Amino acid sequence: MISETNTRPASPQEALTPGRYIDADHPRILAFAEGNGGDDPAPRARAVALYYAVRDGLRYDPYRIDMAPEGMRASAVLEAGRGFCVTKAVLYAAVLRAVGIGARIGFADVRNHMSSPRLRAAMGTDLFRYHGYTEVFLDGRWIKATPAFNRELCEKAGTLPLEFDGREDSVFHAFDASGNRHMEYVADHGWRWDLPYEEVMAAYRAAYPKMMGNDAAQLDGDFHAEVSGGD
Repeated sequence: MISETNTRPASPQEALTPGRYIDADHPRILAFAEGNGGDDPAPRARAVALYYAVRDGLRYDPYRIDMAPEGMRASAVLEAGRGFCVTKAVLYAAVLRAVGIGARIGFADVRNHMSSPRLRAAMGTDLFRYHGYTEVFLDGRWIKATPAFNRELCEKAGTLPLEFDGREDSVFHAFDASGNRHMEYVADHGWRWDLPYEEVMAAYRAAYPKMMGNDAAQLDGDFHAEVSGGD
């Protein structure tokens, strides 16, 4: 479990106000939140319904990522229909704010063993810098939720999908469904009210020069097929 790095009370204004990347007031975000928030108006029920809508409604795709500022906005991620851990965390925070639930995003370095040889070769490591997750404010406290890996991908990879009940933290399992090492949290970078774009990009450029350099070619492929043995 990731330790809490800032325990000061939530500011309703900061937790609920749309940001540049958590653009909770965008019409696309508002429509998605309204259409996927479920019939129960209770905040926990809405938070849970929206978690699954983001987790399973958008494919996890670490290849075709638009790293430009505009492409990292929640509304752009929703339109693309896919994302990676950071952008799906941004999207989940946006739809939560859209229905009046406080949200922020957090970052940690993790060793991710649900990857593929092709992705590891491109990254040059199995260490994922600035992995993104969402923190939800429910019942007077912050709860962590990780909507990154959709159920279909988890089933193909033999990994247990992360469930979220709005009461307990939902962070990656240390082991997969077969008992093999899956995810290890290495460092916690704390939380932010909005995506710290330049900070995250600087960390990625330093960690993944082959992927993030000026002459780097954008990876393309089917990550779902790769993790299930199709590549």
